[in-house]
Amino acid sequence: MDRFSICLPYILKDEGGNDDDPHDPGGRTSRGIIQREYDSWRKSHSQSLRDVWIASDKEISDIYYNQYWQPYCDRMPHGLDYLLFDMNVNMGPHQASLLLQRGLGVNADGHIGLITLSAAKVCDAKTTIENVTQSKIAFYKGLRTFRYYGKGWLNRVASVEKIALSMID
Repeated sequence: MDRFSICLPYILKDEGGNDDDPHDPGGRTSRGIIQREYDSWRKSHSQSLRDVWIASDKEISDIYYNQYWQPYCDRMPHGLDYLLFDMNVNMGPHQASLLLQRGLGVNADGHIGLITLSAAKVCDAKTTIENVTQSKIAFYKGLRTFRYYGKGWLNRVASVEKIALSMID
């Protein structure tokens, strides 16, 4: 089984079902995919727009694969692949790249390139996952919406860390 297929169910479990929380800047969401993102995906596939709440599982999976898994998660060691995937989804690829780079001890420029990939290949995955987890906690605590979502975010951080550590070869 490919790593994306192993990691995606954890993301879907954490993202939940359909939501339209007035405090969430993403707005109307299904399984973690916001309406604007789904609209863009539908347009890019020459399909008419429709409500994200009725998006198919295949569409949701395709968005996750192309927007959040590619191009770097497959190039990470087991455990770090899931950690990066989850961060890409929950905080965006740029912030995820910065936190990963800090955890790896390389220049945090937000660009995953040869230096970051090389560091990931030889890192101590356990230490890197633990370091990134501490950075994630600090990041979330600094967000203005922490008062609404902080408890859930910190629970997710702990869960992701536990799962990522269990995936290390």
